[in-house]
Amino acid sequence: MEKVPILIVAIAISLCAFAFAAWLYAWVNKQPSSNKKIAKIGGYIRKGANTFLRKEYLVLAKFAGVAAILILVFLPKFIWEGNVLENVIMASAYIFGTVFSAIAGKVGIQIATIANVKTAEAAQRGIRPSFLCGFRGGAVMGMAVVGASLLGVTLIFWLIGESHALLGFSFGASSLALFAKAGGGIFTKTADISADLVGKVELGIPEDDPRNPAVIADNVGDNVGDVAGMGADLFDSHVASMAAALVMAINLDSKLGSNINVITVFIYAALGLLASIIGVSMARMGKSDQPTNALNASTYITTGVYVVLTALVTWIFKLQWQIWLAAIIGLFVGVIIGIASDYFTDDRRKPVHEVGKASESGPAFTILSGVSYGFLSTLPAMIGIALSALLAYVVTKPLGGTVLSTEYGMFGISMAAVGMLSIVGMIISNDAYGPIVDNARGLAEMGNLGDEVIEITDTLDSAGNTVKAVTKGFAIGAAGLTVIALLGAFISEVNIAIDTLGLSIEPFTGFDIMDPIVFFGLLVGASVPAVFSALLMLGVDRNAQRMVAEIHRQFKEIPGLLEGREDAVPDYDTCIAIATQGALKELIPAGLFAIVITLVVGFVGGIKAIGGFLTGNIVSGLLLALFMSNAGGLWDNSKKYVESGHHGGKGSNAHKAAVVGDTVGDPFKDTAGPSINTQITVVSLIASLLSTIFLTFSIF
Repeated sequence: MEKVPILIVAIAISLCAFAFAAWLYAWVNKQPSSNKKIAKIGGYIRKGANTFLRKEYLVLAKFAGVAAILILVFLPKFIWEGNVLENVIMASAYIFGTVFSAIAGKVGIQIATIANVKTAEAAQRGIRPSFLCGFRGGAVMGMAVVGASLLGVTLIFWLIGESHALLGFSFGASSLALFAKAGGGIFTKTADISADLVGKVELGIPEDDPRNPAVIADNVGDNVGDVAGMGADLFDSHVASMAAALVMAINLDSKLGSNINVITVFIYAALGLLASIIGVSMARMGKSDQPTNALNASTYITTGVYVVLTALVTWIFKLQWQIWLAAIIGLFVGVIIGIASDYFTDDRRKPVHEVGKASESGPAFTILSGVSYGFLSTLPAMIGIALSALLAYVVTKPLGGTVLSTEYGMFGISMAAVGMLSIVGMIISNDAYGPIVDNARGLAEMGNLGDEVIEITDTLDSAGNTVKAVTKGFAIGAAGLTVIALLGAFISEVNIAIDTLGLSIEPFTGFDIMDPIVFFGLLVGASVPAVFSALLMLGVDRNAQRMVAEIHRQFKEIPGLLEGREDAVPDYDTCIAIATQGALKELIPAGLFAIVITLVVGFVGGIKAIGGFLTGNIVSGLLLALFMSNAGGLWDNSKKYVESGHHGGKGSNAHKAAVVGDTVGDPFKDTAGPSINTQITVVSLIASLLSTIFLTFSIF
């Protein structure tokens, strides 16, 4: 089977996704909106989000420029020792990846800041038109992001066709996503925490009351953190899963003298995007008027379509059924992880009710019960990731016989990651829906659209919180499989380097944790996610303290602001500026720490230490990411559960305790938690890119 026709098909499906995204954008944009107050507030949000994104991208452009120069000089070989063109290609692929990742974030901001206004006003016509506005707004980003990732990987492979360029492209996407997610997360949680603590806890005013100076910054943060940041994050995960699979597929095909494995990767990835297009187009609310059910049904439809399409293509083109099975295992485990996250975060389930009840006894019990359920929630997902990796390895291991068994087993794991991320177009659509309807809820309150409209947007927002927890769990699970696959790609790159350099070293098949050098790397790697998370959350803490002081100043110095006098206008811009400046200041240290510590371990202990480092980083990172994501979602929906009238309702002691729990959970679920999966991807890619250097230059 020739690979060129398959690449053309992948490009064609990418272009179809772009065309569908353009149609969805036009549909959302033409929905009626005539409320001048909402339009004005929506304009503030759009301006703030675009200003932050522009400033953030300027900072990241400087980082990317320095990184591109270093790549040009040192990778894949020192420029004075190797082929200059190879270094130029690597640096160009890196820049290409950063640009595509940046575009993913920009597309998300562009549509989300239009869809939030349309969704708020559509709620006046009922829950169904409002839901459709929010979902189709999110789907614009879903289609555009996955279309861009598939197109980018396909073009890089077609034009260059070697593993280093793919890893360079993936590293560009991952490094920008790491900083974009961190910066957006710090911004959004700075504003959210400050607005909640002063507004709800101290003053007892509603969540999106326009008197609160931080309320616009909070709505801006939803866009830069949960839309632009998550878009870049899932773009990076999708690219990394394909890159890891293709690195091993290229190596396997070179030994087999065929294109079968490379073709399989592109076919399955392209069909995943096609299934997402079909699933998004069929998304509707049923008679139950339950938005959560509609979102879940769309995911299940997409999953079913993907299973059928890939089975048909595997049968028609005589692909390997074991590889298909590995991909389907990954896909179904992703759905199971999502269901587990749903149980621990849905406001209709026992854990949320128990934390709401505990809030009657004060914030200490809110936090204690939330932490406990958060830790419990990690078990199903960790078992799921472990089982999917094990089963994918077992079913594909026999394909290569005695010579290629280990490589095919790792390739099977990488295809499980591709399978899990195959419906990422639908996952992003669901994820972006969350912040859009959250903003719509705020606009409905600030625009005085009435209690009935606010109740509709509250229902949509609650579904958004549940689905965000599910999609974050899905993204973390996919990142887990992806980085296990990247560990296989690292071993593959090391073995290629051993062969190329003619070193008298046995090929690597794994790492012995009883080796002191491996164990050294293991312990250091296990500590990185905790330190990385701490640096991000300390950034939120410092920034939020500055904003709380500013909110206090405004309520003290602006006469009539708290009373709601019409001539008393809060200074929204200063709060936005505090969030922006603090986020840009705090986003660099955490990301640089993760990158620098990887280099230090590599140069101290070489490839053995890096093997241990990656293993420790993966296990510790997955556990912390799942815990923080689920605990944060649990606290958020427990707060909303109390606000809906349970355990005393709004203004009660239980409500104030639940708000404190949500304040702790905010940087868990929206700053540190979802950034960890990007961090483990970045360090895994650095290890693969620098494998030759670590092999030849290390102290031990």
